[in-house]
Amino acid sequence: MNEKIMFAQRLKTAMESAGYDVRPSTLEREFNLRYWGKPITFQAVRRWLRGDSIPNQDKLQLLAKWLRIDPHYLRYGEGSANNACEPSSPLEASFTNEERQILSLYRSLPIAQRKVVRKVLETFVRAYATGETGKA
Repeated sequence: MNEKIMFAQRLKTAMESAGYDVRPSTLEREFNLRYWGKPITFQAVRRWLRGDSIPNQDKLQLLAKWLRIDPHYLRYGEGSANNACEPSSPLEASFTNEERQILSLYRSLPIAQRKVVRKVLETFVRAYATGETGKA
């Protein structure tokens, strides 16, 4: 079997293990949420999942970090899939994928925008605590 097809199989397995649908649209969205460079296209991720191409090193590193899998294993299949990237803290280990995504997005913001997000969250929490949940 060729290396591109084997990479595609490892990528699909990693996505499933991380709780994501194995679809190009899912991969495109989740990858571009985390990538600082030029956004990748639907066609590019479709080629990754079909085994037509392998991403370059910076994209491969990001995929591995996002999917919590060893980048060397993801690329070459050598070593162990269980050599996943460790969470930053014991608390982060208990986060759901959605919570990790939100934290990742938050961390990518400049400090001034983080302050705005924090104020919005505090406002929602206060409203929820006082029963102002927007019920009709």
